[in-house]
Amino acid sequence: MSDSHILRNDADVRAVVDNVCERGDIALPELDLLLRTDDRPSVEYLHAKAREVAQSVYGKQVYMRGLIEFSSHCRNNCNYCGLRRANRGLPRYRLTDEVILQCCRQGYECGMRTFVLQSGEDAYYTDERLCRLVGRIRAEFPDCAITLSVGERPRESYRALRDAGADRYLLRHETADRHHYGVLHPGEMSFDRRMQCLHDLRDLGYQVGAGFMTGSPGQTTATLFSDLQFIKSFKPEMCGIGPFIATRNTPFAQEPSGTVEMTLRLLSIIRLLHPHVLLPATTALGSLNPFGRELGIKAGANVVMPNLSPEVNRRQYNIYDGKICLGDDITHCRSCLEQRIRSTGYELVVARGDFK
Repeated sequence: MSDSHILRNDADVRAVVDNVCERGDIALPELDLLLRTDDRPSVEYLHAKAREVAQSVYGKQVYMRGLIEFSSHCRNNCNYCGLRRANRGLPRYRLTDEVILQCCRQGYECGMRTFVLQSGEDAYYTDERLCRLVGRIRAEFPDCAITLSVGERPRESYRALRDAGADRYLLRHETADRHHYGVLHPGEMSFDRRMQCLHDLRDLGYQVGAGFMTGSPGQTTATLFSDLQFIKSFKPEMCGIGPFIATRNTPFAQEPSGTVEMTLRLLSIIRLLHPHVLLPATTALGSLNPFGRELGIKAGANVVMPNLSPEVNRRQYNIYDGKICLGDDITHCRSCLEQRIRSTGYELVVARGDFK
């Protein structure tokens, strides 16, 4: 059967899914078909194939990452983000080291063995301050993974943080298309710099997380194809994707948000292209659909990230509007997640959940 015949008929979407899975690659026309088809059984077949691939590597285990949003200060002015420096209406905060450590203790008691320290790009956090914090967490929790998500820094800063005990680093590439990067970010930010940071992190021995938003302004099937090709070639250990959510006090406040449906399809496609990737079912999915995280697991994801931040600060870390679980204490959140994951036929496990 010729490729042209496959791509003209929704009835043959399954053949495309099988072909993508077998090759570990995707062509632009194949991506276009998988994203636009309205043949529901074929979409379910895509998700089922992604589950099959994920289970071949990780079984039915879902890993927890305890998220600590420790600073809402940011020097950047990204067009999509509620933390952008021009947002004067957002209360800013920084957690003390002691509060951060207490968040880790609560997470550890609830079975979390990875802590994700996330912030805006906050110049207050010099290498000395961050390394001291990482070192204290490493000393108290030697059996846990420490993940940082604090943006672009010099290579030597990444090296110092790695030496202090950081294991992983999340830095979404946002888009692998240079023009699209310029749509999403102000001119002072550099596509080349973002890509260089990702390669520096890889060179220094981190497990690296990349990722992008689905449905962001200026995104096309062609830009998504570039994202998938980047993921296929760079092979990040983690890949965080979630729907773009329009947020007040940003240039994109009136833009249409991304969709759960598009995100789920891309989760499945990424799983087929990169079977070993650690793939979160993001909070943003749950913010657009009450069962969004469960749907993400059923589409091939295998990570969830409950929020360990103090309840009083969660609303202040408003990277997008409508975030869920802002008032849940961590014990309740852990119990809720466990029930939700069990309902999908998967198991929430106590483990670091390293890349395999």
